Amino acid sequence: MRANIESPNIGSRSWHPTQILDVSSPITMKPARLLDRYFYFFMSLLIAATVMYGFSQTVEQRLIHAVPSRPFLLYVHGVIFSGWVAFFFFQSLLIRTHNVRLHRTMGWLGVALGSAVFVIGIWTAIVMSRFRILHFQGRGAVQNLGLSFYDIGAFGVAFALAMVWRKRPEYHRRLILVATCALTSAAFGRFPAHLMPQHWFFIGVDLLVVLGVVRDLIVIRRIHRVYLIALPAFVLSQCAVMYVLLSQPPYWTKIANAILR
Repeated sequence: MRANIESPNIGSRSWHPTQILDVSSPITMKPARLLDRYFYFFMSLLIAATVMYGFSQTVEQRLIHAVPSRPFLLYVHGVIFSGWVAFFFFQSLLIRTHNVRLHRTMGWLGVALGSAVFVIGIWTAIVMSRFRILHFQGRGAVQNLGLSFYDIGAFGVAFALAMVWRKRPEYHRRLILVATCALTSAAFGRFPAHLMPQHWFFIGVDLLVVLGVVRDLIVIRRIHRVYLIALPAFVLSQCAVMYVLLSQPPYWTKIANAILR
Protein backbone atom coordinates (compact mmCIF):
# COMPACT_ATOMS: atom_id res chain seq x y z
CA MET A 1 0.00 0.00 0.00
CA ARG A 2 2.84 2.40 0.87
CA ALA A 3 4.55 1.72 -2.46
CA ASN A 4 1.39 2.61 -4.33
CA ILE A 5 1.13 5.94 -2.51
CA GLU A 6 4.76 6.96 -3.18
CA SER A 7 4.84 5.74 -6.80
CA PRO A 8 1.35 6.12 -8.30
CA ASN A 9 0.63 4.04 -11.38
CA ILE A 10 4.03 2.38 -11.16
CA GLY A 11 2.49 -0.87 -12.26
CA SER A 12 0.82 0.69 -15.27
CA ARG A 13 2.34 0.82 -18.75
CA SER A 14 1.31 4.49 -19.03
CA TRP A 15 3.65 5.55 -16.23
CA HIS A 16 6.87 7.32 -17.34
CA PRO A 17 9.76 8.76 -15.28
CA THR A 18 9.12 12.24 -16.72
CA GLN A 19 5.95 12.38 -14.62
CA ILE A 20 8.22 12.77 -11.59
CA LEU A 21 11.50 14.14 -13.05
CA ASP A 22 11.51 17.20 -15.32
CA VAL A 23 13.98 16.08 -17.98
CA SER A 24 13.89 19.52 -19.57
CA SER A 25 15.76 21.08 -16.65
CA PRO A 26 19.36 22.19 -17.41
CA ILE A 27 20.75 19.63 -14.93
CA THR A 28 19.32 16.65 -16.78
CA MET A 29 19.76 17.85 -20.39
CA LYS A 30 22.55 16.57 -22.61
CA PRO A 31 25.25 19.12 -23.64
CA ALA A 32 23.90 19.36 -27.21
CA ARG A 33 20.38 20.05 -25.97
CA LEU A 34 21.70 22.54 -23.43
CA LEU A 35 23.63 24.43 -26.12
CA ASP A 36 20.65 24.36 -28.45
CA ARG A 37 18.45 26.02 -25.83
CA TYR A 38 20.81 28.44 -24.11
CA PHE A 39 23.60 29.30 -26.55
CA TYR A 40 22.33 32.63 -27.89
CA PHE A 41 21.25 33.76 -24.44
CA PHE A 42 24.72 32.87 -23.13
CA MET A 43 26.35 34.75 -26.01
CA SER A 44 24.27 37.85 -25.27
CA LEU A 45 25.58 37.77 -21.69
CA LEU A 46 29.17 37.17 -22.82
CA ILE A 47 29.08 40.03 -25.32
CA ALA A 48 27.51 42.38 -22.77
CA ALA A 49 30.22 41.46 -20.24
CA THR A 50 32.95 41.97 -22.86
CA VAL A 51 31.64 45.41 -23.79
CA MET A 52 31.24 46.53 -20.18
CA TYR A 53 34.69 45.33 -19.17
CA GLY A 54 36.45 46.75 -22.20
CA PHE A 55 34.93 50.21 -22.04
CA SER A 56 35.25 50.35 -18.25
CA GLN A 57 39.01 50.63 -18.82
CA THR A 58 38.69 54.01 -20.58
CA VAL A 59 35.23 55.46 -19.94
CA GLU A 60 36.39 57.62 -17.02
CA GLN A 61 39.35 59.16 -18.82
CA ARG A 62 37.97 59.40 -22.35
CA LEU A 63 34.29 60.10 -21.80
CA ILE A 64 33.05 61.06 -18.32
CA HIS A 65 35.93 63.35 -17.31
CA ALA A 66 37.60 63.70 -20.70
CA VAL A 67 39.93 66.65 -21.32
CA PRO A 68 39.22 68.24 -23.70
CA SER A 69 35.49 67.48 -23.66
CA ARG A 70 34.37 65.06 -26.36
CA PRO A 71 31.75 65.98 -28.97
CA PHE A 72 28.15 65.36 -27.88
CA LEU A 73 27.76 62.93 -30.77
CA LEU A 74 30.12 60.51 -29.03
CA TYR A 75 27.69 60.25 -26.10
CA VAL A 76 24.83 59.60 -28.53
CA HIS A 77 26.93 56.92 -30.16
CA GLY A 78 27.55 55.31 -26.77
CA VAL A 79 23.84 55.22 -25.98
CA ILE A 80 22.93 53.75 -29.39
CA PHE A 81 25.72 51.17 -29.22
CA SER A 82 24.78 50.15 -25.66
CA GLY A 83 21.14 50.01 -26.73
CA TRP A 84 21.98 47.48 -29.44
CA VAL A 85 23.84 45.23 -26.98
CA ALA A 86 20.90 45.46 -24.55
CA PHE A 87 18.46 44.76 -27.40
CA PHE A 88 20.42 41.66 -28.43
CA PHE A 89 20.22 40.40 -24.84
CA PHE A 90 16.50 41.18 -24.58
CA GLN A 91 15.65 39.44 -27.86
CA SER A 92 17.67 36.38 -26.83
CA LEU A 93 15.79 36.33 -23.53
CA LEU A 94 12.44 36.50 -25.32
CA ILE A 95 13.32 33.46 -27.43
CA ARG A 96 14.57 31.59 -24.37
CA THR A 97 11.27 32.26 -22.59
CA HIS A 98 9.25 31.33 -25.71
CA ASN A 99 7.87 34.84 -26.30
CA VAL A 100 8.25 34.51 -30.06
CA ARG A 101 5.40 36.89 -30.94
CA LEU A 102 6.86 39.71 -28.85
CA HIS A 103 10.32 38.91 -30.26
CA ARG A 104 9.01 39.42 -33.80
CA THR A 105 7.17 42.60 -32.85
CA MET A 106 10.31 44.01 -31.24
CA GLY A 107 12.18 43.14 -34.42
CA TRP A 108 10.98 46.39 -35.99
CA LEU A 109 12.65 48.27 -33.17
CA GLY A 110 15.75 46.28 -34.01
CA VAL A 111 15.59 47.44 -37.63
CA ALA A 112 15.50 51.07 -36.49
CA LEU A 113 18.19 50.55 -33.85
CA GLY A 114 20.51 48.65 -36.19
CA SER A 115 20.13 51.34 -38.85
CA ALA A 116 20.96 53.97 -36.23
CA VAL A 117 24.06 52.02 -35.20
CA PHE A 118 25.28 52.12 -38.80
CA VAL A 119 24.50 55.78 -39.53
CA ILE A 120 25.64 57.16 -36.16
CA GLY A 121 28.72 54.92 -36.29
CA ILE A 122 29.91 56.33 -39.61
CA TRP A 123 29.13 59.88 -38.52
CA THR A 124 30.93 59.45 -35.19
CA ALA A 125 34.01 57.99 -36.89
CA ILE A 126 34.37 61.10 -39.04
CA VAL A 127 33.67 63.54 -36.21
CA MET A 128 36.11 61.85 -33.81
CA SER A 129 38.86 61.68 -36.44
CA ARG A 130 38.44 65.42 -37.05
CA PHE A 131 38.51 65.89 -33.27
CA ARG A 132 41.87 64.12 -33.13
CA ILE A 133 43.24 66.39 -35.85
CA LEU A 134 42.01 69.46 -34.01
CA HIS A 135 43.12 68.57 -30.49
CA PHE A 136 45.81 65.87 -30.79
CA GLN A 137 47.78 66.96 -33.87
CA GLY A 138 46.08 64.24 -35.90
CA ARG A 139 47.53 61.32 -33.87
CA GLY A 140 45.57 58.21 -34.70
CA ALA A 141 43.03 60.06 -36.86
CA VAL A 142 43.57 57.96 -39.99
CA GLN A 143 43.73 54.69 -38.04
CA ASN A 144 40.62 55.56 -36.03
CA LEU A 145 38.69 56.32 -39.21
CA GLY A 146 39.74 53.08 -40.92
CA LEU A 147 39.00 50.82 -37.97
CA SER A 148 35.64 52.45 -37.29
CA PHE A 149 34.62 52.24 -40.93
CA TYR A 150 35.56 48.57 -41.02
CA ASP A 151 33.68 47.68 -37.83
CA ILE A 152 30.55 49.51 -38.92
CA GLY A 153 30.82 48.08 -42.43
CA ALA A 154 31.11 44.51 -41.13
CA PHE A 155 28.15 45.10 -38.84
CA GLY A 156 26.14 46.69 -41.66
CA VAL A 157 26.63 43.82 -44.11
CA ALA A 158 25.70 41.12 -41.57
CA PHE A 159 22.78 43.18 -40.24
CA ALA A 160 21.39 43.84 -43.74
CA LEU A 161 21.57 40.13 -44.61
CA ALA A 162 19.87 39.27 -41.31
CA MET A 163 17.00 41.57 -42.28
CA VAL A 164 16.76 40.03 -45.77
CA TRP A 165 16.61 36.54 -44.22
CA ARG A 166 14.52 37.47 -41.19
CA LYS A 167 12.01 34.74 -42.09
CA ARG A 168 14.74 32.11 -42.12
CA PRO A 169 15.57 31.75 -38.39
CA GLU A 170 18.68 29.60 -38.83
CA TYR A 171 20.25 32.30 -41.01
CA HIS A 172 18.77 35.29 -39.19
CA ARG A 173 19.96 34.48 -35.68
CA ARG A 174 23.48 33.60 -36.80
CA LEU A 175 23.79 36.79 -38.84
CA ILE A 176 22.57 38.91 -35.91
CA LEU A 177 25.19 37.23 -33.74
CA VAL A 178 27.91 37.87 -36.33
CA ALA A 179 26.83 41.51 -36.67
CA THR A 180 26.95 42.02 -32.90
CA CYS A 181 30.35 40.32 -32.65
CA ALA A 182 31.69 42.76 -35.26
CA LEU A 183 30.94 45.66 -32.90
CA THR A 184 33.04 44.24 -30.06
CA SER A 185 36.47 45.06 -31.52
CA ALA A 186 36.45 48.49 -29.85
CA ALA A 187 35.85 46.79 -26.50
CA PHE A 188 38.59 44.20 -27.06
CA GLY A 189 40.92 47.02 -28.13
CA ARG A 190 40.52 48.53 -24.65
CA PHE A 191 41.46 45.35 -22.80
CA PRO A 192 44.68 45.51 -20.74
CA ALA A 193 47.76 44.50 -22.72
CA HIS A 194 48.30 41.32 -20.70
CA LEU A 195 44.86 40.10 -21.81
CA MET A 196 44.82 41.44 -25.37
CA PRO A 197 48.14 42.50 -26.93
CA GLN A 198 48.14 45.64 -29.04
CA HIS A 199 46.83 45.24 -32.60
CA TRP A 200 45.44 41.76 -31.82
CA PHE A 201 41.94 42.79 -30.75
CA PHE A 202 40.33 41.24 -33.84
CA ILE A 203 41.19 37.83 -32.38
CA GLY A 204 38.62 38.45 -29.65
CA VAL A 205 35.97 39.17 -32.27
CA ASP A 206 36.80 36.02 -34.21
CA LEU A 207 36.79 33.84 -31.08
CA LEU A 208 33.22 34.93 -30.37
CA VAL A 209 32.24 33.77 -33.86
CA VAL A 210 34.20 30.54 -33.35
CA LEU A 211 31.97 29.80 -30.36
CA GLY A 212 29.07 29.76 -32.81
CA VAL A 213 30.99 27.30 -34.99
CA VAL A 214 31.62 25.03 -31.98
CA ARG A 215 27.94 25.21 -31.05
CA ASP A 216 26.95 24.06 -34.54
CA LEU A 217 29.44 21.19 -34.54
CA ILE A 218 28.00 19.93 -31.25
CA VAL A 219 24.32 20.54 -31.92
CA ILE A 220 23.83 19.93 -35.66
CA ARG A 221 27.14 18.16 -36.38
CA ARG A 222 28.10 20.55 -39.17
CA ILE A 223 29.10 24.19 -39.66
CA HIS A 224 26.30 26.38 -40.92
CA ARG A 225 26.79 28.23 -44.19
CA VAL A 226 26.69 31.60 -42.43
CA TYR A 227 29.84 30.77 -40.45
CA LEU A 228 31.52 29.07 -43.40
CA ILE A 229 31.35 32.40 -45.24
CA ALA A 230 31.44 34.95 -42.41
CA LEU A 231 34.43 33.67 -40.44
CA PRO A 232 36.92 33.45 -43.37
CA ALA A 233 35.61 36.80 -44.64
CA PHE A 234 36.23 38.32 -41.22
CA VAL A 235 39.77 36.97 -40.95
CA LEU A 236 40.82 37.99 -44.48
CA SER A 237 39.30 41.46 -44.29
CA GLN A 238 40.74 42.06 -40.82
CA CYS A 239 44.22 41.14 -42.04
CA ALA A 240 43.81 43.50 -44.98
CA VAL A 241 42.59 46.33 -42.75
CA MET A 242 45.42 45.91 -40.25
CA TYR A 243 47.98 45.83 -43.06
CA VAL A 244 46.63 49.07 -44.53
CA LEU A 245 46.43 50.84 -41.18
CA LEU A 246 49.88 49.77 -39.98
CA SER A 247 51.68 50.38 -43.30
CA GLN A 248 49.62 53.50 -44.14
CA PRO A 249 49.98 53.37 -47.93
CA PRO A 250 49.66 56.76 -49.67
CA TYR A 251 46.38 55.87 -51.36
CA TRP A 252 44.61 55.26 -48.04
CA THR A 253 46.02 58.47 -46.55
CA LYS A 254 44.65 60.42 -49.52
CA ILE A 255 41.23 58.75 -49.19
CA ALA A 256 41.07 59.40 -45.43
CA ASN A 257 42.15 63.02 -45.81
CA ALA A 258 39.56 63.56 -48.53
CA ILE A 259 36.83 62.16 -46.25
CA LEU A 260 37.95 64.23 -43.27
CA ARG A 261 38.09 67.43 -45.31
